[in-house]
Amino acid sequence: MRTINPEVKAKYSAVEVRDIVISVIVLSVAFTIMFDRGGSTIDIWTLLAISAAVVCASFVTHELAHKFVAQKYRAWAEYRMNTLGLGMALFVSLFGFIFAAPGAVYIKGNIDQRKNGIISAAGPIVNILLGSAAFVLFMATTGLVSSIFFILASVNAFFAVFNMVPIMPLDGYKICRWSLSVYAVMMSAAVLLLLAVWFL
Repeated sequence: MRTINPEVKAKYSAVEVRDIVISVIVLSVAFTIMFDRGGSTIDIWTLLAISAAVVCASFVTHELAHKFVAQKYRAWAEYRMNTLGLGMALFVSLFGFIFAAPGAVYIKGNIDQRKNGIISAAGPIVNILLGSAAFVLFMATTGLVSSIFFILASVNAFFAVFNMVPIMPLDGYKICRWSLSVYAVMMSAAVLLLLAVWFL
């Protein structure tokens, strides 16, 4: 009878849930500060709600994509926040932009280079798909709704391109080690999406 590692069987731990919640709260506040500093005329609570939606639909989905694919390979995978990175996000948001390394999914198990590449690709793929859908909805709507979809498309596009940079410890490096052709297709799609959001 094949045994199942109980660490792999568990979906989440209390520590992981705590780290995700704290990361979402801090990033949502950072985005709210950034939008407010950028001269937004939207009230602060609406900005906070928009920020939380953007964070959940870009950062959280990216990290959970890594986690779920790793678990598919029967590996232990959990998100851990980076306190310094979250602090940096809050600090730089005061200057009207966001740059952060809020945390990462840590993985342990029998993961070879191919599996690691696929796990790494899962996050940016989710951002590319969500960003593309948001861009289409942005083009098809008007007013506040259109602005929300534009923000969502922009953040997902930037997040995809940034994570595809082929340097450690970013996803692009691990994808490159697995397959240069997959990397080329994904990076091209991410860049095209970012250019579309910026210039169309």
